[in-house]
Amino acid sequence: MAVLLYRLGRLTARRPWLTLLAWVLVLGGLGGTMAAVATPPSSAISIPGAQFQSVLETLGREIPKAAGGIGTITIESETGRFTPEQRAAIETTLAQWERAPHVQSVMDPFENQAQLDDGAAKVADGRAKYDDAEFRLRQAQWLLDRGEEDLAAARSELATLESSGRRSSDRARELRVEVPAREKGNAGIRAQIDDGQAQLADARTQLAQGTGTLALSDGLRFVSEDGATVMLQIQYDDAIAQLSPEVRAHVPDIGRQLADSGMRVDYSADILQTRSIVGVGEVIGFAVAATVLLVMLGSLLAAGLPLLVALVGVGAGLLAAMASSAFFDMNSMTPALALMLGLAVGIDYALFIVNRHRQQVLDGVPLQHSIGLATGTAGNAVVVAGATVVIALTALTVSGLPILAQMGLVAAGTVVMTVLVALTVTPAVLGLLGRRVVSQRAWRRHETTAAADAAAAADRTGRGSGRWGVLVTNRPWLAIVLTVVTIGLLAVPAVALRLGLPDGSSEPRDSSAFHSYTTIEREFGPGANGPIVAVVSFDEPVDQGDVVTMQNRYGRELFNSVGVERVVPFGVSEDRDTLAFQVVPLEGPTSEATTTLVHELRDLQQQMPEGVELGITGQTVANIEISERLADALPLYVALVVGLSLLLLMAVFRSVLVPLVATGGFLLSVAAGFGSVVAVYQWGWLADLFQVSRAGPIMPFLPTLLIGVLFGLAMDYQMFLVSGMHEARAHGQDSRTAIRTGFRHGYKVVVAAALIMIAVFAGFIFAHLAMIRPMGLGLAIGVAVDAFLVRMTLTPAVLHLLGDRAWWIPRWLDRVLPDLDVEGTKLRTHLARAEADAPAEAEPSPERELTNA
Repeated sequence: MAVLLYRLGRLTARRPWLTLLAWVLVLGGLGGTMAAVATPPSSAISIPGAQFQSVLETLGREIPKAAGGIGTITIESETGRFTPEQRAAIETTLAQWERAPHVQSVMDPFENQAQLDDGAAKVADGRAKYDDAEFRLRQAQWLLDRGEEDLAAARSELATLESSGRRSSDRARELRVEVPAREKGNAGIRAQIDDGQAQLADARTQLAQGTGTLALSDGLRFVSEDGATVMLQIQYDDAIAQLSPEVRAHVPDIGRQLADSGMRVDYSADILQTRSIVGVGEVIGFAVAATVLLVMLGSLLAAGLPLLVALVGVGAGLLAAMASSAFFDMNSMTPALALMLGLAVGIDYALFIVNRHRQQVLDGVPLQHSIGLATGTAGNAVVVAGATVVIALTALTVSGLPILAQMGLVAAGTVVMTVLVALTVTPAVLGLLGRRVVSQRAWRRHETTAAADAAAAADRTGRGSGRWGVLVTNRPWLAIVLTVVTIGLLAVPAVALRLGLPDGSSEPRDSSAFHSYTTIEREFGPGANGPIVAVVSFDEPVDQGDVVTMQNRYGRELFNSVGVERVVPFGVSEDRDTLAFQVVPLEGPTSEATTTLVHELRDLQQQMPEGVELGITGQTVANIEISERLADALPLYVALVVGLSLLLLMAVFRSVLVPLVATGGFLLSVAAGFGSVVAVYQWGWLADLFQVSRAGPIMPFLPTLLIGVLFGLAMDYQMFLVSGMHEARAHGQDSRTAIRTGFRHGYKVVVAAALIMIAVFAGFIFAHLAMIRPMGLGLAIGVAVDAFLVRMTLTPAVLHLLGDRAWWIPRWLDRVLPDLDVEGTKLRTHLARAEADAPAEAEPSPERELTNA
């Protein structure tokens, strides 16, 4: 591999303009393809076999109007209760919203509130009429009872008269007339009572249904108590995440007219969700990375080369990814992750090659040969390092979750493209720069520090270049203890990690989505921000007259679950075999209580009678189920990544213990990254500094992605730092001296690379996409911990204690593992042999010898 890369480096250096033109053509072709066939990214997340999706599909078949995406809008009057003029303006806007593209229906909050109030009034009136009818029925019953008593007395008196021989008396004749009259009168009263009881039974049923429905939805409002705020829902004919930004923009554009009438309009996050992946934070991070390069390399030309490589690599990777979106729906987070990772590794990979070339030029190596040698050695390490990142990202496919697989493959493709650019564009531009890649100040500094560096190699006091490595190896136990304790403190919050997709409360505080969320929470209850949709299906259709009874019955079953504030029936299928309910939790969509409620509703599914099925869906349910599925996939992924890291590092360093130390350090870095994210985004520490609107659960993609990305980057630093130690030992130094030599030769580029990574990742802490912000922080902290505490402190200290044992490997394993030759030892041997075999009178030509080889 090293020999092939040497040839590639010299070839591109000799034909720089042809190389650059080829990449321009590649970028142009990819850009044209993207413009012709690409589709916009979507925020939709699909999980195969997810229960919420199957329930949603059932709802779409049975009650199509209830299956489209629903967005929430709040309108507030800035002058108090809505005026007639403001209500007229709202009515006009509602009509315009209904005519917007893909809008299926728009709720009229005033009409709905009037229906609610009217329903409550009708139930109250029905209760009063029922009580009056019941009172009159009791009066009739009392009259009947008295009539029956009088009839019985008359019959008894008549019987006595007849038995005593006074049958023909005047009284007897009166009673014979009176008794039938009383019987007829009592029969009439009894008929009235029977009819009244039947009517009262019907009224009782209707009153019970009305009271039951009212009790289930008690507290439901669409207009606030003070009459100054309304909440309404707008329903689309498709999932909102599937709609293009242009379609979704119609609703906010129409709503702007309400500001002229003294009203504020805010929209839920799904309506306003941006798909921009570059913001001010990312630009600042890129600028910081450029500053670090300038300070390290001392030349604008040299500093600009890694930036160029990163931009070309990321550009090619993202253009190719967007062009491929013609064949699948790309999630809006996918290009953001690819951009973040591609920028960081692109800068670092070019920096490694440029730094090696600069050192060789300073040491007197001819330019063309130095470019080839840097590409064959540092470039070889870049290939291995890039392969570790690609392996970690590609391994996301084992999760079985399309969204993770997509993110991993697109990011891996971007890294591959960045490696290709680093191996071709970097030597091409270095060929154009010539000796200008090294500044005059660098030449002067090299001449004055060469002797000092040689002296520092044997200095046990820690003075001079690489003194940190000397200090660490002088006090290895102290370094290990302090490092582990520090990382442990950073990692403590990680034990409380709770996963969940963000909602409107995680949006920036000055955003419309956050204001809409808090307004709904304040005026209509926290649960109104994340209602759960429950679908009850029957094997046999329900009779028309029993629909309300069934709604109340199963609505009561749902209402009795702990954590439910109200249940609102909102749909019945045409064949009456499916009922739809909106279950409003007591707390917000990301609270632990709501998660518990979802689990309780799932348990309720198992308790339904035979012939009845209960399913739950909605964004809240989807978020919880997705989070759980991602958490379940994490252990397998971690096991795979750790296993691959051990095998790869064994092949690189020909050692068993060095990979174990590297992997253990990687796990410490991951724990520190998790801990920082939990502390800031879940616990709310330093919330104002990091612009965290409200603490909540951590995005469920973060653990898997953080592990994958940090694994690749940690192996990069391990590669470029420990490979120098391995190389020094291979050249005859004892193990402990080789540690200091390797550290002295590699720490500067690792420091610069880490600072660049931290700057790029930190820029994403303030990204447009709220979901990508924790990822930026976790990666920035993880890289800082891994580079400065794990690789530059813990690793040298542990290897110093291990001594020669650090490089032990069984012979059988050494024979089985491939030799990756990261240090380029075989390349140097081949070049030396080629030079020795060349005619004495001819100038050595490594290129010719390699070509003939």
